[in-house]
Amino acid sequence: MSAPRKEKIAAGRSPKLVEFPDHGLLPLLFGEHDQNLLRIEQQLSVGLACRGNHVQIAGEAAAVEAATAALEALYRRLEKGLEVTEGEVDAAIRMSSAGADHGAEMGASAIHADDLAISTRKRLITPRSPGQADYLKALSAYDLVFGIGPAGTGKTYLAVAKAVAMLVGGKVDRIVLSRPAVEAGERLGFLPGDLLDKVDPYLRPLYDALYDMLPSEQVTTCIASGEIEVAPLAFMRGRTLSNAYIILDEAQNTTPMQMKMFLTRMGENSCMVVTGDLTQVDLPNNQTSGLADAVRILADLPEVTAIRFTERDVVRHSLVQRIVEAYGGEETETNKTKRG
Repeated sequence: MSAPRKEKIAAGRSPKLVEFPDHGLLPLLFGEHDQNLLRIEQQLSVGLACRGNHVQIAGEAAAVEAATAALEALYRRLEKGLEVTEGEVDAAIRMSSAGADHGAEMGASAIHADDLAISTRKRLITPRSPGQADYLKALSAYDLVFGIGPAGTGKTYLAVAKAVAMLVGGKVDRIVLSRPAVEAGERLGFLPGDLLDKVDPYLRPLYDALYDMLPSEQVTTCIASGEIEVAPLAFMRGRTLSNAYIILDEAQNTTPMQMKMFLTRMGENSCMVVTGDLTQVDLPNNQTSGLADAVRILADLPEVTAIRFTERDVVRHSLVQRIVEAYGGEETETNKTKRG
């Protein structure tokens, strides 16, 4: 280990020695040039030093507990034959840091928990934040789930993953993915092509998620056969969707009447997920968001739940989380000014 790291160990408090029995997994656990250990050090403010198959951890007691939980969770992931990438390291750190409710170890262990994992043809998907863990539990337990929160929290991605797993597992006959085609400063009419061509850019994020879960040729085949349907919200009117996994994305841009129309499309043996960010409403003339309205109206129904993500659940580039936090602070100050 580097000299600065050893100095941190000497100066730190509450040192702890953690053993990892399989020497062969240590290079994967530590990362190239110990980059995984450096990441844990920097984000948790601990000092790490390697001695054989032991890692000594020093720092504040809570940080030591979080670092221990993160390392052990990543090690167990490797024992299962799963990869450890930069994203998994960040997830372990995030989960162990936010483990106050259930303990750091239980929080971090969710990144390899079999009961929360979603298996698709291309990858095994596990939660990377506490909010994602709660969301995956909700997707398995409720007929209707609202996922609300900022960009980058995995609301739509995880819902599509669950839908694909249900389709591949034969639990539903089809997937229906929808979005409202609301103009956010752009003019739809100037886009080339027919109506489907014009709304395609609005639906593209849903296609991107599908291609991340399934081989491209299978996505094409499923869309051609009708097993997967990606359509604008306007195309949902008058339909009953049975034996289906139904997802409405960007739902903050629906009106209350559109939302009611969509929610009442649910047929037998169907599940529905509605996702959106209430800070990104693009409706004209300060119209009420159908998403906010529905969450309020349906709050007491036992078959319905709403999972609210925060900035801590952003799992994209680390800068995205800081961008979301910065905009959140700016909006808070603006609201204070308006009230004043």
